[in-house]
Amino acid sequence: MPDDCHRALDIGIPRRNADGVPDPTCYRALKEVQCAEYGYRPLVYICSPYSGDIEANVELARRFSAFAVAAREIPLAPHLHYPQFMDDADRDARELAMFFNRILLSKCEQLWAYIGRVSAGMRAEIDWAHQMDIPVRFFDADFQEVHPA
Repeated sequence: MPDDCHRALDIGIPRRNADGVPDPTCYRALKEVQCAEYGYRPLVYICSPYSGDIEANVELARRFSAFAVAAREIPLAPHLHYPQFMDDADRDARELAMFFNRILLSKCEQLWAYIGRVSAGMRAEIDWAHQMDIPVRFFDADFQEVHPA
């Protein structure tokens, strides 16, 4: 098993048994099972438009995220999450959400950007990725990777 898998799957596996006693043997066994079943999957930040045609853009983000899962990645699409309880039209709420997004991006191994329509928020996220030395990959409407000139 790759070391990355074992490091990445450290979360969510109890180190103690049901009685609260440390159980390193069970912990290692559960970790092996998870690694064998799922393998290592990097966390990727999904960067696609939200504003404008919100319904179509949410559907695009869902499809882009599903594409990432099929590529054995763990997609993180904050623009599918925060609008559930924060108002994107409220300037203060949007700025706070963008602050959250920057923190979440810092935890990701890559940023995947949709190039069909690049919004101002997406430009900011791509710039942040460059500032943090996080690799950026660009995808077209068919989720084919493209290499901008």
